[in-house]
Amino acid sequence: MIMITTTTLSREAELVIFYNLLIQTVSRVLDGFIWIVGHIGALCICIVFSQPAFRKSPCTIYFIASSISQILLFNFAVFIRMIQYGYDVPVNSLSVWFCRIRYYMFYVSAANARYNIIFAGIDRFLCSYQNTRLRKWSSPKIAFPVIIINAIIWILFYIQVMVYFGVVNGKCRTTNETFRRYFNVYVTIENGFFPIAPMLIFGLLTIRNIQMSRHRVKATVSPIDGTQPIANPGSQKKETQLHKMLANQVIVYIIFNIPYPGYSVYRTYFLNSSSLSGSDALRDTFLNNLFYDFIYLGYAVTCLNFISTSAMFRRELKQVIQKIIFCQFRRNITPKT
Repeated sequence: MIMITTTTLSREAELVIFYNLLIQTVSRVLDGFIWIVGHIGALCICIVFSQPAFRKSPCTIYFIASSISQILLFNFAVFIRMIQYGYDVPVNSLSVWFCRIRYYMFYVSAANARYNIIFAGIDRFLCSYQNTRLRKWSSPKIAFPVIIINAIIWILFYIQVMVYFGVVNGKCRTTNETFRRYFNVYVTIENGFFPIAPMLIFGLLTIRNIQMSRHRVKATVSPIDGTQPIANPGSQKKETQLHKMLANQVIVYIIFNIPYPGYSVYRTYFLNSSSLSGSDALRDTFLNNLFYDFIYLGYAVTCLNFISTSAMFRRELKQVIQKIIFCQFRRNITPKT
């Protein structure tokens, strides 16, 4: 009996050490990668889409807004998670207000990043539509108010985080059990399952519009020489590449966002994570952090996705880098007076 108990305790101690090491390693390596690559990628997207080749497209305006929100997300979520679990910085012991502001900024920036991608998808649908009245809604004049209104909505909505979040047993979490269940369900739906629906719907509708447009183009080919006039081919090429970039980003978003809401439902209704202890609690922390990191990773690779998808994006990024290097080189060789 004593031997069995000793063996069980030894096994439990091994699991505790294993999960602690796993959490620390993943937080240092994966979160560090996301934080560095995410910042560089978001800044590159903002700079490239601010260039004359992309500047007037409402789709790129939504991408810039999403990238700015992602930068906040990387700092208020990824960086804090990295130093907390990877380097044992006791962030939850700082103050209740830090806990609340941290999660408030996280949820607001995540929602803005997410819905600006959805708005970019809606813009692609409107841009590809043959109806002139609907196409007019694909405009920078529409994009800017939509981005501002969207930000105001989430800023006001997540005020509830400032009320119901606090430090409980050394962890920053909801202080009310009823609110915790409601909030977990809401976040699971709004953060996980719901955004996938409009992304898929408007993505498929955009594909349908493009196919219908191509059929019309084939029908209007000149019967004499088999040719047709092309109006502003450069603009058409840009729109086509924006369609591809957004389509790939939606696919990446769906792949990296599906695991977390599924696990969130499981841990809320079947696992009862608040009552776990020892290695079970550490395993739950590891899986929860990992699935959250998948969401952040989906945002972090956005720029890499655009680089692999669009030759136009690669060209503009190359020109920006060359311009920066040239200006720096010129500054270094210019004699000081």
